[in-house]
Amino acid sequence: MDENSTTAGDGDLVGRSREILRGNDRGGYTVPSPKLYPFQWNWDSAVVALGWMTFDEPRAWLELDRLLEGQWANGMVPHIVFHRPEETYFPGPAEWGLGHLSPPTSGISQPPLLGSVVRMMRDRAKDKALANRAVARLVPRIFDWHRWWFRDRDPERSGLVASFHPWESGMDNSPAWDAPLASVPPATRAYTRRDTGHVDPAQRPQSADYDRFVRLMDLFRELDYDPKRIHSECPYRVADFGLNAILLRSTVDLAELCEGHSSPEAATELREAAGRMRTAMEGLWSERLGQYVSRDLRAGRLLEARTHATFLAWHAGLSRAVDPPGRGSGGLEAVLEDWLQASRFGLASVHPRSGEFDARRYWRGPIWPHVNWLVARGLEERGRRESSGRLRDCTLGLVRNSGFKEYFDPTTGEGCGGGDFSWTAAVALLWAGP
Repeated sequence: MDENSTTAGDGDLVGRSREILRGNDRGGYTVPSPKLYPFQWNWDSAVVALGWMTFDEPRAWLELDRLLEGQWANGMVPHIVFHRPEETYFPGPAEWGLGHLSPPTSGISQPPLLGSVVRMMRDRAKDKALANRAVARLVPRIFDWHRWWFRDRDPERSGLVASFHPWESGMDNSPAWDAPLASVPPATRAYTRRDTGHVDPAQRPQSADYDRFVRLMDLFRELDYDPKRIHSECPYRVADFGLNAILLRSTVDLAELCEGHSSPEAATELREAAGRMRTAMEGLWSERLGQYVSRDLRAGRLLEARTHATFLAWHAGLSRAVDPPGRGSGGLEAVLEDWLQASRFGLASVHPRSGEFDARRYWRGPIWPHVNWLVARGLEERGRRESSGRLRDCTLGLVRNSGFKEYFDPTTGEGCGGGDFSWTAAVALLWAGP
């Protein structure tokens, strides 16, 4: 099914989606959900910019400009930009020790979607002059961010970049992180979470996870964000398959953008990095599970959790996902079919028959609209239109029936987490909009 096709009733869905983005607009940047997440998040804004692109192109490009206001001198684009003070979120800039920055930011990054998003926005733009100016402005900044990943997060040039905090994965409390997170001592200082005041605690990460999230944040601050010391001393070091898959695809897309904007040397550098990544990521295949997984770089072992990150292999164009339909694909299509059969309402973030599955707790089971969209887009590009269409239809069905929630219970279809959620609205616009 074409991702731009429409169905009866989509007009109301499109109108409500636009209302949500406008309502969450804070002057050029979009908050994910007004009380739960009152700042600008990195990969949220990448998805949201595509949503804006369907009906307000200047505003879409502005979203990315505002995000890059928080870019560090070393090239990193932080996972949160704190454009203005708010009291409803923990941890704020003071907790990160970065309140002196302008604007203040967090001290870690997030899955780098921007290269892919900017290429999509350029290709979809109706105002080509505006798009060309924006691309010329954004591409050098995104290139610096990619260089940061390859320099500071893969100093050995192994082809796999490291994550030093579960929040960098975007999939904060995934069961994939249970083993490496267990090696992190819990924080002993007092702190007050704000998320459980807005959302049922049963839908959020547990306190034991948060204690370790906070300890890692404190460690980075103590190490003055020195990349060499963090690489050496951080007890959590993971090659996250999902993050690497997104980075690989973004690197390929960014290389094309550089080539088209008179930066052939940058394009060559990016293609060489993509080649290293493509080779190294095949080492993340688990024969036992028949899927891609992450690796604990400290312990030197695969993290064999059954999470939906494996299906980003189509997005990344990895070898086990690019064979023509009907010729095996390393069994990945069979894994997807089994997953969907076990999950009544779509692609659960953890396989429903896994022992770690929890239907309502954040990244331990619920369905996430933006991940469904990335997986479906990859399937579509690889000629698997039926599977792509199934993900599209089930995702839009959840939004129609349960509203614009952050994520959805795969056993009941009920919406969970934050409400009036921006990336859910953006995904609805990408699939149901004009």
